[in-house]
Amino acid sequence: MIAQLTGSVAAVGETYAVIDVGGVGYAVHAGASTLANLRVGSQVVLHVSTSVREDSITLFGFNSPAERDLFELLQTAQKIGPRIARDAVETLRPDVIRHAIATGDTATLSRIPGVGKKSAERIVLDLADKIGPIDTTQPRPAGARPGGWRTQVSQGLQALGWSAKDADTAIEKLDADGVDGADVPTLLKQAIRLLGKR
Repeated sequence: MIAQLTGSVAAVGETYAVIDVGGVGYAVHAGASTLANLRVGSQVVLHVSTSVREDSITLFGFNSPAERDLFELLQTAQKIGPRIARDAVETLRPDVIRHAIATGDTATLSRIPGVGKKSAERIVLDLADKIGPIDTTQPRPAGARPGGWRTQVSQGLQALGWSAKDADTAIEKLDADGVDGADVPTLLKQAIRLLGKR
């Protein structure tokens, strides 16, 4: 199984990137936050989950081992496939998802696209004993945003085809509205929604 790719970025599409490793181009499916960090010609290390089926082998790429490992863990829950697992990692940070599972926080899990209340309850039921030790005594600060989020969101939007001006407009709107979202993938998705309404 391929667990990591180190090479140069040969191409970046809307849902995938091609990573050139020693002259071999690997097509790696990835979400917007992962693709936002990739530039054609740059060197990159992608953490990979390999999905093998009868008719295909699919590679899913992530920024960190924590994202990849959670992606794989989520798929061990009933009715959670690669798409929902990837959207989960794109929408919420791994530590937030693990904390939600450990504490039975179905409201947080229901923020994942494609996951309703029943699916969130099933995820908690199936995975609560698999996620390992979690510090449930430290509450996450509400509304806190990571440093440099504006730059990362702007780069992500531009990688997806919007102009720098469009990106600035969306970021100003996020600031003005005080949108709840403590991680870059969530903020990026909110910015995409804002631009989609225009």
